[in-house]
Amino acid sequence: MNFRKTILLWAVTLLVTTGSAFAQVKKKPAPTKRTTAAIKQQAGAVTAAALPVDPNVIVGKLPNGLTYYVRANNQLKGKAQLMLVNKAGSVLETEAQRGMATLIQRMAFNGTRDFAKADMASYLTKLGIKYGPDINAITSFDETIYQLSVPTDTPKVFANGFSLLANWAARINFDAAALSAEKTTLAAQAALGGKNAEDRLQQQTLPVLLNKSPYAYRMPMGTETTVKGFTEAAVKSFYADWYRPDMQAIIAVGDFDPKQVEEQIKFNFSSLRNPSPAKPQPQYTVTPTAGTTVKIATDKDFNYTLFQVIVKHPQAIVKTQADYLQSMRITLFNQILNTRVTELTKIPAPPILFGQAAYADFIGKQDAFSALAVVNSPQSLEAGVKAVMAEVLRARKFGFTVTELERAKQIALSQITNAYNAKDNTPPANFAGDYERNFINKQAIPGIDFEYNYYINNIGKITLAEMNALAARLISDQNRVILLEANDAQKGNLPNEQTLLKWVADAGTGLTPYVDDSSTPFMAALPTPGKVETMKVDSTISVTTVTLTNGIKVILKPTTFTPGQILIAGYSFGGTSLAGDQDFLSANIAANIVSNSGVAGFNQTQLVKMMRDKSFSITPYISDITQGVSGYAVGDSFEPALQLLHLYFTSPRKDAEVWKTYISQAQSALTRNANAPGSVYQDTVLAVLGNYSPRSMAATADKLNAASLDKAYDFYKARFADASNFTFTFTGDFSVNAIIPYLATYLGSLPSTNGKETFKNLGIHPSAGQVTKTIYKGAGNKATVQLIFSGDYNYNDENNTQIDALEEILNIRLVDSLKDGNGIYSPGVRVNYGKNPEGRYKVTLSFLADVDGVDKATAYILNEINKLKQNGAADNDVKLFIARQARTIQSQYKQNTFWQATLTTSAQNQEDPDKILSRVQDPGQVTQQSTKDAAIRYLGGNNLIKIILLPEKK
Repeated sequence: MNFRKTILLWAVTLLVTTGSAFAQVKKKPAPTKRTTAAIKQQAGAVTAAALPVDPNVIVGKLPNGLTYYVRANNQLKGKAQLMLVNKAGSVLETEAQRGMATLIQRMAFNGTRDFAKADMASYLTKLGIKYGPDINAITSFDETIYQLSVPTDTPKVFANGFSLLANWAARINFDAAALSAEKTTLAAQAALGGKNAEDRLQQQTLPVLLNKSPYAYRMPMGTETTVKGFTEAAVKSFYADWYRPDMQAIIAVGDFDPKQVEEQIKFNFSSLRNPSPAKPQPQYTVTPTAGTTVKIATDKDFNYTLFQVIVKHPQAIVKTQADYLQSMRITLFNQILNTRVTELTKIPAPPILFGQAAYADFIGKQDAFSALAVVNSPQSLEAGVKAVMAEVLRARKFGFTVTELERAKQIALSQITNAYNAKDNTPPANFAGDYERNFINKQAIPGIDFEYNYYINNIGKITLAEMNALAARLISDQNRVILLEANDAQKGNLPNEQTLLKWVADAGTGLTPYVDDSSTPFMAALPTPGKVETMKVDSTISVTTVTLTNGIKVILKPTTFTPGQILIAGYSFGGTSLAGDQDFLSANIAANIVSNSGVAGFNQTQLVKMMRDKSFSITPYISDITQGVSGYAVGDSFEPALQLLHLYFTSPRKDAEVWKTYISQAQSALTRNANAPGSVYQDTVLAVLGNYSPRSMAATADKLNAASLDKAYDFYKARFADASNFTFTFTGDFSVNAIIPYLATYLGSLPSTNGKETFKNLGIHPSAGQVTKTIYKGAGNKATVQLIFSGDYNYNDENNTQIDALEEILNIRLVDSLKDGNGIYSPGVRVNYGKNPEGRYKVTLSFLADVDGVDKATAYILNEINKLKQNGAADNDVKLFIARQARTIQSQYKQNTFWQATLTTSAQNQEDPDKILSRVQDPGQVTQQSTKDAAIRYLGGNNLIKIILLPEKK
């Protein structure tokens, strides 16, 4: 399962997944009895022997050299994940070919030998895929991947998935007109330096990060000059050279017979041929650099100030048991150090907005240690740099503590234990990702049985001395790059290279060893328990509803979907609707302030440390019409989760430093986003949809200055003062009898006044009539458009079914906009409807369009809507909606999140929860006539808002 997280560290950001979302294991779990003695022996000894291959996956190779991976997996009934992996990325391009790998990937969706563009669009839409550029494929430096999620219960549709992959592998058409259009689009994006600020910053930083190697100059986007110069012959030549079976793999994971799938692969791919002679695949590396290199980069649309230090190391491939043990050490290293850095965001007056640290995979056959900090502004940069670097250098100089290591081991054991327990529930995409890495990088795929036993037999052998030595080696000042990225407007406020290096050096002076505070219980004494007043069992959906003596209602849904997991949600009506307009901002941020202030006598820093060895999250919230809590707990963290929940009701904490920091950061964000096109556009959308109510308008500096901590805190306390109006839902791995005592203790003891409070309907919704709003911000060659229909809504099962169908059918119809050359990109339809505070619906059609083609694109979409109003949906589209809805719901029935959300919504709307089981649509409910009626009712055009974002006029 690749427990050393495979992460690509880009120059702009670092995404790290740690094991902190798993329960603490108080003792080492027992090895699985189902593992053979041979595997037990292998997993218990640290050797240089090669890791085994998971026996549950069929790995084969066709005579033409194509590799395949096939694994049965029924986590999603009737579905499979298919993937074509090509070792054909942008690093294979010559200087004149820059951008060619991406162009070919895009051409794959413009038609192949056996799939015309229209047929392909129709097929992908039937799979439920939001069809559009770059949606189903991605090109990186070393590979191009195409992926499909296909139904396996329809043999023809399933078989066509393999046929389509084979067509992408060797049979792309390269239609001249389509090639010209894709070249124009790609060249325009390349001329801008990429799609966004991150792309443009990478173009500045990669030559430094990758030391002028071929990787440094092979951004997949290419350049405007090279893309414009591509000839059809040159593109076909690249395709013939590098899209070949000996550089390709097919991955299939899903609910199917593996032997039959193996035959499908042989049938579809055995006829593919390698070119003769085959061009040798070049292998590039990145030459190390002595000492530290600094790069300062800015961009007009980058709205943060970001510092990052990256220390590069040779790539380590996990092939042997000794390699695997080292990867376990790195997992522990990441867990400990990232926790330290993250804590910097939780202290009073935090020096950074966001921080992370980890060692992971990098670019160009390298691994890298990286630490980053995002700060409010250049003025706070020095403090942020020194704070993060102090933790990094502290770890290098003094290493870690015994308690930190033991806690990290417990988290790692918990992670592997949960993965093992949930192995029959692992999504197909997880396995497909493991096999893709095995094909590209030769990373071992020993399987969860081996990994679980290896962990529990060997993690205890990892010593503190080994971990400290690892930290000293990974956190080096050689082959190191320091990046500083900010907005163009901040250039004059940024330090120079010498100053930045001095800050880094100064951070290492006067350091002392890290102190790991001992844990403290949340509650010194438990509250006096309440009692269960009534208990009602609904055997139809296996739900028990409990009423406690203080009036709290608790809905319990035991499941076995995710071992150890319990989802927690609670709500009551009221929310910010009960605050006056003048106090709205204080009320609106009240829950955020409290949730970052700690509880009782513990500030947030102390609270975070107390939670480090536990696996749960509890967050209070206040929305427009409700207040409540949401979260989860895993394993033996359930009781601490309820204790924290209890304290958020009874002992919320008011922290002036947290308030000061929040307001300061909000003020900085206003300045940072004042001219950011996306932020300005979104603020405008919210204002227009709220009919310019003060509550729908973006915050201003004056409003922030007028907000009050006392008002926020008092509003929060008032919202949680009466628990009698609350309804809680618990979904997951528990028994009703076992959970009742905890509910009585921590929920039954909450204060109750029987106030019968509810929300106010403030009537905030889009205005009637037709409104057009155009915003001119930023640069680019695409416009962002939203068409929004809205109105009153009668919330009931029949209407809900019809408007759901309307959403799906509109998405299907808009696929035509992609194949008919209407200048429409990434179209999508989203329907929102609700009962509270009043019945309202909203249908949002969003898309990108050519800057000079907005009117044409809008007219096309409105014309499609008129066709639907005149004729209704095609019979095939209706059948497709019904079949897709049935598959979706069958999958949802096995998810805790589905039951949690649905049971909570049913309670809020006072609906019969048993109707959950009837959600699979009756074919008679959705018809051609019903879709016509729904289109007339909900897309009438009397209430239509158009909001358009265009680049600034030159």
